[in-house]
Amino acid sequence: MAAIQVQIQALLAVQGGAATGGAATGSNTGPNMEVAKLAIFNGEAGKVGGFIIACRLFLRMKMRGNTVEEQVQWVLLYVQGGSVDVWKENVMEEMEAGEVKYKSAEEFLTSLKKEFGGGEEELIKAAELRKMEQGGKMMEEFIQEFKRAARGSGYEGRPLVEEFKKGMNGGILRKLMEAENPPTSIEQWYRRATALDRNWRESRREEERLKKKETGGEGQKQERQSLP
Repeated sequence: MAAIQVQIQALLAVQGGAATGGAATGSNTGPNMEVAKLAIFNGEAGKVGGFIIACRLFLRMKMRGNTVEEQVQWVLLYVQGGSVDVWKENVMEEMEAGEVKYKSAEEFLTSLKKEFGGGEEELIKAAELRKMEQGGKMMEEFIQEFKRAARGSGYEGRPLVEEFKKGMNGGILRKLMEAENPPTSIEQWYRRATALDRNWRESRREEERLKKKETGGEGQKQERQSLP
């Protein structure tokens, strides 16, 4: 495993130089773009999804020209701690011995998620989804949060629609349910709920504007009447 460790150290040095701007000579895009350093992944199931997303972004932005082996080695740099070290060592040994050869970095990330995500991540996502409420948020904001929680939760189709209905504010829900043609798909619910929410907020702003105008006009009238 010594050979692959040497490669990892060399890769770490190169990436470290790029991260501190050593490789950047002007352009702040592509490989020279500055990006935040990834958090270490220690095998915690609830964090595997976020770690994989961060890895995908970095690989696309900074390592498009690198080989698959280099990309996998880079990801392994941030896989540390606890039982994950044993898995990491096994992967490194299998790669060095030629027993495992990943066709793409995505294939490796999929295997990582399968190893540490299991069903626990889906349970966490599902629990988060069931607790979501719109409250005072704009519908667009609520929908983005709902989509994030829904991704990887196992919910889709009708069950996903039902969870969305539970979380949205009652007034908008009633209007959509009482409509002549209620929405059916989740995309229809997103689109029509957003439109209703915007209309309602615009109506409230207009009411406030008129109220302020009327109050100001009444005050001016009373002031004129009190003049000698």
